[in-house]
Amino acid sequence: MEAPPVTVMPVTGGTINMMEYLLQGSVLDQALESLLHRLRGLCDNMEPESFTDHELVYLLKGQQGNPFILRARRSLSHPTAPWHLRYLGQPEVGDKSRHALVRNCVDVAASHSLPEFLNEMGFRMDHEFVANGHIFRKGVMKVVVSKLSRILVPGNTENTERLSLSYLVELSVLAPAGQDTVSEDMRSFAEQLKPLVHLEKIDPSKQRH
Repeated sequence: MEAPPVTVMPVTGGTINMMEYLLQGSVLDQALESLLHRLRGLCDNMEPESFTDHELVYLLKGQQGNPFILRARRSLSHPTAPWHLRYLGQPEVGDKSRHALVRNCVDVAASHSLPEFLNEMGFRMDHEFVANGHIFRKGVMKVVVSKLSRILVPGNTENTERLSLSYLVELSVLAPAGQDTVSEDMRSFAEQLKPLVHLEKIDPSKQRH
């Protein structure tokens, strides 16, 4: 479900301008309980946080190059919670010594009028989906195990269809630029999840959309 990578300059925003270190993998539905059992034993929170989110991906097409992409996400479990607006930069894949994909990440809370604001700014929604699953934490690391579902009728989050017979597994860390040692910690943690799930450094620009 990753949108095409953007080729614009990274957005800057002081303390909210962070780098995201990311490893990804997937498990079949029938292996989910085994993975959750392993994560309960390895992570700080034995009982994970559950979530159900609605994400909308917006594009702003310029005169040339790839469109500028922003992601708006809201919680369906907690309707009064703020929306989140997220920008993900171009992956930095040149350094082969890094064990994780690294990309610029800006994530800010927003009001419930965020979709209207983006439309007024000239953005157009490209696609939307529902993600539901579990969040585990291990120190600064976050593990998200989620099922993705496409929305069949625009805006109707009750009318969905699962995209696959597997769960997406993402291991990530948000850190200031230059904290590359976290990728080694991520690699060590990922090794403990084998053979249940193989978390890898995946370049979104080489994936089909």
